[in-house]
Amino acid sequence: MTDWPAHVAREAARYRDGLDRVPDDPDARQKQLVRVANAAAGAGLASLMDGRDDAARSWLLRAAERYRESYEHAPAGSFGRLLGALKARLLAGDLEGARADAGWTLGEVDPGASPIGRYAALLAALVLGDERRAGALAASLRAEPEERFPRTVAEALAGLATADADLYAAGLRGTLESFEAREAFLEDVPVADTVLVLEVLARRRGLAVDPRSALLPASGVTTGKAGSTGTL
Repeated sequence: MTDWPAHVAREAARYRDGLDRVPDDPDARQKQLVRVANAAAGAGLASLMDGRDDAARSWLLRAAERYRESYEHAPAGSFGRLLGALKARLLAGDLEGARADAGWTLGEVDPGASPIGRYAALLAALVLGDERRAGALAASLRAEPEERFPRTVAEALAGLATADADLYAAGLRGTLESFEAREAFLEDVPVADTVLVLEVLARRRGLAVDPRSALLPASGVTTGKAGSTGTL
């Protein structure tokens, strides 16, 4: 059994300590803020796994805010910050915030962006209901070699964009299997966060698979369903 409260306590301590030591220098500041954002995301995911939905929402919203704050002085192409903010908003059930961050993301990512940039833009398009743009971005990611972008994630995203239930389900299960085979996780918190985000988007399209795994909450994605504002 994973000691989820211990994970939460560790990540909360990292967050508070890191926030107390955010420097004024722009470059050092953005680096510290992304570390703080990762800690908040880790605390949120661990809280979610522990069935503490209110705490999970609070931590995930802090993560989204810190990711967005860190982006101001980040190096060009730091699209992982945009992705992190969107994923945290979706898992927190903050759909109004997700729509705002989706618009921001699409304004920052150009068509020739890295796979991570296009991934962030694809999530943004799905949040905003722009399936045509999402489909084009998914097609571009499916064309990437596996070492540049996971094929199963691209397939799941393409299934969401085209309302192809079979393609989505196959991609989602493949994505979960890849998480179950890995040893490294964000902040060492063993959670299949990508699967959770995909399922939040899928549920609102009637495509949810609701898989079961030790890397997923026993009760499903509850923060993505409760306390939500807005629609996808």
